[in-house]
Amino acid sequence: MSEQIPGWFTEIFQDQGTGFSLKVKSKLHEEQSQYQKIEIFETETFGNLMVLDGCVMLTDRDNFLYHEMMTHPALFTHHAPKKVVIVGGGDCGTLKEVLKHPGVEEAWQVEIDERVTRVAEKYFPDLCTANNDPRANFFFGDGIKWIADAPLESIDLIIVDSTDPVGPAEGLFAVDFYRNCFMALREGGMIVQQTESPLLHTSSIIKKVHDDMRQAGFDGVRTLPFPQPVYPTGWWSCTMAGKGKKLEFFREEDAAERPFVTRYYNAEVHKAALALPEFMKNELDLD
Repeated sequence: MSEQIPGWFTEIFQDQGTGFSLKVKSKLHEEQSQYQKIEIFETETFGNLMVLDGCVMLTDRDNFLYHEMMTHPALFTHHAPKKVVIVGGGDCGTLKEVLKHPGVEEAWQVEIDERVTRVAEKYFPDLCTANNDPRANFFFGDGIKWIADAPLESIDLIIVDSTDPVGPAEGLFAVDFYRNCFMALREGGMIVQQTESPLLHTSSIIKKVHDDMRQAGFDGVRTLPFPQPVYPTGWWSCTMAGKGKKLEFFREEDAAERPFVTRYYNAEVHKAALALPEFMKNELDLD
């Protein structure tokens, strides 16, 4: 939930007894789409801020952390990803990072709320620079059904760039969805999903994702933590799983010599993110 104090945007996490605030200059946009309330603020120090139903989604200043870690570790772990599907990701930042990889031949953004994308194009144009790439395809509708209807073994990588596992996004954190992803992926394919804060959600959300992905048939499930200042606790994670593929090794030389610019991701960060804190290993029952 959010609470408005004059001159500030504050998101309060009632169940954790904490919150996060940004000083704002003005509200740039507000609308109620078919699915959610969309607000854009201009902040003093973090650039533009997108808020969906009172929850912080992204800012100009720190979104690169999330978008780079949701994409490049998986893309450099897969041996040669050609077709990538993003479920969610309406702000287009994940699509932009995916299409930095010259080997990707086809990318789909499957987003339920077209208004998020249209608002992002206006207020976050830097995130939308790949929208006109000939490899980019857009489908605005139900991502769960889109994956269920996808041809068998037709996708190399599925990125679930979703909101928190409540409401419409709850079905994206379910074993049935992961099973449909498994069937849609080619052998050696991968799935990666945002999995909330390690500090708050390791024993609940992250562990359930591990268990559900394995139940759906995936191998080598790995969670990679990374910093994210505007999200609860300032610490976030993504979880990867493979179809007949272990994930502890990646194309390290290709990552080191990547032909594009990143601000956070590099081969050393990738390697370090695979090393989990001890409490996460214990709570996930990992050796």
